[in-house]
Amino acid sequence: MIFSVLKLIHVLAVILWVGGMAFAHFFLRPSVQTLEAPVRLRLLQTVMKRFLSTVLVASLVVLVTGLWMIGRVAKETVQAGLSFNMPLDWTIMATLGILMIAIFGHIRFALFKRLTRAVDASDWPAGGAAMASIRAWVFVNLCIGIVIICVTLLMG
Repeated sequence: MIFSVLKLIHVLAVILWVGGMAFAHFFLRPSVQTLEAPVRLRLLQTVMKRFLSTVLVASLVVLVTGLWMIGRVAKETVQAGLSFNMPLDWTIMATLGILMIAIFGHIRFALFKRLTRAVDASDWPAGGAAMASIRAWVFVNLCIGIVIICVTLLMG
């Protein structure tokens, strides 16, 4: 039962993270392009602040639940007298998931700080550049997230 609860929490956190990136990239960003730079960047900075705070929690939940599930299966396998070999899809998921967390860290703790400094200073060109970098890295993370989902559903 605990494995099922962990898996549910894990999947819900993934849905929140990947779905939020898809929404931001394909719906929010194009919709605000008609706004003047000061309004657009202030709005995006506010939205990103909330979203990135949520993703910080979601990414930690994904990491902890994923490691807990792997550890649980490994422990049960070893206790049954067998050797544990992590399945290829789990290895791919874990490796790419850690890469996503690293990219998220770059977005949250470097690029978002640049955006916030630019918005606070009303430096709209710098804010636009920071937002463009955020958008590019969010798209990379979105693609990795989709690859993880495809791998786990097709291989698992």
